[in-house]
Amino acid sequence: MRPNATSREQLLPFSSDLELRRRFMVVNEAVPANMRFGLLLEVLDKLAEESALAYAQRSLAQARVVTAAIDDIVLRTPADVTRDLTLRARLNWVGKSSMEVGIRIEHPAPHPVHVASCYFTMVARLGEGDAASSVPVAPLEYLDDVERRRGRTAAERREKRRRHAAVAAEPPSREEYDLLARLHAAQEAPDFSGHLAGALTSAAWERVYPEQENVPTKVFGGHLVRRAYELAGIQAEAIAPDRPVIVRVNRINFVQPVRIGDRLQFVSRIVYAGRTSLCVEVTIERTSRDRVTKALSNTCVFTFVNVDERMHPRPVAPVYPTTYAEDARYLEAFRRHQRRRVQTARGLSIVASLQQSGAGD
Repeated sequence: MRPNATSREQLLPFSSDLELRRRFMVVNEAVPANMRFGLLLEVLDKLAEESALAYAQRSLAQARVVTAAIDDIVLRTPADVTRDLTLRARLNWVGKSSMEVGIRIEHPAPHPVHVASCYFTMVARLGEGDAASSVPVAPLEYLDDVERRRGRTAAERREKRRRHAAVAAEPPSREEYDLLARLHAAQEAPDFSGHLAGALTSAAWERVYPEQENVPTKVFGGHLVRRAYELAGIQAEAIAPDRPVIVRVNRINFVQPVRIGDRLQFVSRIVYAGRTSLCVEVTIERTSRDRVTKALSNTCVFTFVNVDERMHPRPVAPVYPTTYAEDARYLEAFRRHQRRRVQTARGLSIVASLQQSGAGD
């Protein structure tokens, strides 16, 4: 099957469905970026599941799919909750049992706006509970240049994630060591009043109920993602004096399935702050109903920007790590931030070069 044949579309009719619009609003006021992004993540996860499931069941009718990861959602422009939102999903890449589903989020014509693009890694499974195992799915057929390019880009994203994971485990460079040393030294000052990373942490508990079931005995992954985002947004307010607005979902990993009856502990932490941005990590740990099993189920990383009422970026206070674990989280977020700065600078340089070459024609 070609990637184009896997396409599906979902419309959220906010312009005409006032009840739906109200459900997705953050506040009952006319403010920019007034959409519950966590609720949108829940819808996106379900659409990705439906797209992957339809494809997997072409190979095996009894197959089910689960979300393995959500990778790098970049918000290009704030979504307008008064305008319809179109979600266009398509499989970009298929491995042995895993599939990447890309979803483009946009406001439709007559004034189309590209809001964001996101990438879900789904895995085909067969069986229930501990007996479930991954099953192979048929490969995609790339028949034109656009399909081949998307397939290559998806494979490159996977390889880039592996490289970044390896870099995250590397010890600090001399410059990074000096940065951490300055942050630690500042805490020794008699008049220090900065934000300690250890104090920028909060926890919440939740029980998993049958109504949240997706595949047999397991909770719907979109629900976990929504809750994690909502807690991250509240946590971000601790050092964002104006208004924290989501700009990136860096990564969400589904490490272990959550089962009906589990007790979940959500821990949110502000781990890093730049000039106007901040990084919040959320971990979800499950404890089985019989209290025998306790394990990490999800890790989530979100980036917010502090903005004023006109959506102009505003400064945030720095974050000071103290422990070894806080240093490691700070350093990992700092490296992500530096990579984005390099990529942005490279993109601006390419645009400038194209403009200069065009001006000379």
